[in-house]
Amino acid sequence: MIFYRHKFDITSRESKVAISRVKSSQKPFIKEGVTKIVEVNCDSVESGGRVTLALYDMLQNRYMANATVNLLAADLRSATHQADDTLYRALTGGPSVFTSKVAFVSNEKSSLRNNIKELYMMDFDGFNVRKLTSHRGIVLSPAFSPDNTKIIYSLIESRVSRTRNVALYELDLIRKTKRLISNKKGINSGAVYTADGSGIYLTLSFGKNSDIYHMDLKTKALRKVTSHYAIDVDPSINRNGSLLTFLSSRQGKASIFTMNPVLPEGGNVKRISYVGKFNATPRFSPDGSEIVFASWLDNSFDLFRLTSSGHSLVRLTKNFGSNEDPSYSPDGNFIVFSSQRVLSRVKADQNLYIMTRDGEILGQLTNNIGQCSTPRFSN
Repeated sequence: MIFYRHKFDITSRESKVAISRVKSSQKPFIKEGVTKIVEVNCDSVESGGRVTLALYDMLQNRYMANATVNLLAADLRSATHQADDTLYRALTGGPSVFTSKVAFVSNEKSSLRNNIKELYMMDFDGFNVRKLTSHRGIVLSPAFSPDNTKIIYSLIESRVSRTRNVALYELDLIRKTKRLISNKKGINSGAVYTADGSGIYLTLSFGKNSDIYHMDLKTKALRKVTSHYAIDVDPSINRNGSLLTFLSSRQGKASIFTMNPVLPEGGNVKRISYVGKFNATPRFSPDGSEIVFASWLDNSFDLFRLTSSGHSLVRLTKNFGSNEDPSYSPDGNFIVFSSQRVLSRVKADQNLYIMTRDGEILGQLTNNIGQCSTPRFSN
């Protein structure tokens, strides 16, 4: 897969476009729109086995950034991705997808009789897959903390399968420890962190029905955010905490709403989705300007995006299986999602894919690791 091909026009030294640079005391020579080049120098293994990448701005006649990759490094892929991220940040001034991770759920080695779903994590491009939990239950809805050191997720534990209680856990990726966050009667699910990581928004159903709450992670103090006789679930918060989007049955079917989460119990609630029979899994873009979500239309789920104010609806998938669980990359250029393909009357295959924010499918990320769902990009 070639990432960012939609963002840059790239040429190589071997192409017909001539790239020249005159003496440093003179202005650079630019031909056919080429404005920046990456100079690559490689040392022999005897000399250390290093590759040095230097980003040169031909308009300003200066080097913008450089990065070195040790070809003998234990984790060469990670070192290469870090170098790519350095050059991209110099070019754009913002983060890239290269060092990001994807958390997801898979039922690898599970069976229909023993339905087990565990938490997994992989690199942005589908490599370096590793299993993070061994609950032997059903893991649901993972989400990264703002600093990417923790993942919060829900769990239906097999030993309490009679009550089907959904508990909430947090996994510390650095210490390799987990802790129980909430185990109130009913649902403790769909949690996402606040921008500073001190709290979470989650769905609780210990009252008469499902509502969204804010929880302080240190004190466990709860503040009710929505208060309605309808079912309110699946919150997502923008980065400055000024707008929350969620799923609600207030109009008789599951639709996307937004609200100000600071106002007491449901301030400025607004419905923004009107496509399909019902909607699912709304998620903000990193800058908070867009929301991507799934909608049931033409007998399957497809992905759509619109502005956070509810305008400029764009359909992102069509005739590509049943598509759900979208999540933006930290730079906002890509969306990871799950797609189910029906193989026969009794068999279906569900894997994770990545596309641009405009719907260009770049490739499949998972294969032969079970039925994969609910992917979430790191921040």
